[in-house]
Amino acid sequence: MPAFSIAHRPIGLDSPPFVIAEMSGNHNQSLDRALAIVDAAARAGAHALKIQTYTADTMTLDIAGGDFVINDPNSLWAGRSLHQLYDEAHTPWAWHAPIFERARRLGLIPFSTPFDETAVEFLETLDVPCYKIASFEMTDLPLIRKVAATGKPLIVSTGMASLGEIDESVRTAREAGCRDLVLLKCTSTYPASPANTNLATIPNLRAWSGCEVGLSDHTMGVGAAVAAVALGATVIEKHFTLARADGGVDSAFSLEPEELQRLVEESERAWQALGQVRYGASAAEQKSLAFRRSLYAVRDIAAGETLTADNVRAIRPGFGLPPKYLDRLLGRTARRPLPRGTPLAWEDL
Repeated sequence: MPAFSIAHRPIGLDSPPFVIAEMSGNHNQSLDRALAIVDAAARAGAHALKIQTYTADTMTLDIAGGDFVINDPNSLWAGRSLHQLYDEAHTPWAWHAPIFERARRLGLIPFSTPFDETAVEFLETLDVPCYKIASFEMTDLPLIRKVAATGKPLIVSTGMASLGEIDESVRTAREAGCRDLVLLKCTSTYPASPANTNLATIPNLRAWSGCEVGLSDHTMGVGAAVAAVALGATVIEKHFTLARADGGVDSAFSLEPEELQRLVEESERAWQALGQVRYGASAAEQKSLAFRRSLYAVRDIAAGETLTADNVRAIRPGFGLPPKYLDRLLGRTARRPLPRGTPLAWEDL
């Protein structure tokens, strides 16, 4: 896969994981809180800050019944109408510019998830460096065409998607002009359980698609995301808030600042630990070779004396012959006196 960058930040296996802090609706309809979330994401070391661009009316209809109400009793949003939920969660479009400006000033890469064509057109006026397609929109091929036509990198979550649906979305993006594409393994439950996360999909998705692959993670904590790096994830996206106790539509499955900092640190450690396939002592291990076992005289041995299991043993350190030669040494005689503590060499026999 050709290497590419998002706002000059390399994306790929040769670079540390690209960690995205997803604000979503955690601003709780306060611009001051939204800007505080940007500040906290920067302090935690995130690489990017993502928001969502829609209004309740571009998402759904204002109908408080039937198909337009969440009836799942186990949902975080049970009993809410879709329009009510999206109205509470949306980020006002007038806030985008100050949020993006604050993020850029603090070294974060700001971008967004558009949910319809008007959102793409608006985000283009703000010069976003890339786009995200949410899992629920990844089958909206007209939207993918619109985003891909910008020529900017595209990150697509694949929650709920079959392999055929992913293939269709990738082909649509490629045909519309998208060259730089990242697919995110995602489980579209909120929160998601580790047992339902299926990280083993990541290397398979990478090999099958030829795309960069990452994880959009809705599990609690950072364990799943760090494990994903070991399986080849190059992008990690997590919802982020100042404090879960503050409430909000997404707070229950969002990271707090200390957790986000730990994610950034531990995912980079996991990436560093991957290294490459190698055997034998590394440069850093050379000095440790001295502490292997080797063959030593453990009693004073006179010249002409026979070597036995009583006067020769495999002990540490490792400056004598390797232990595998013990049977070949026993029964031979010493050419010279070998004081106790002498490492044995062939010329001593």
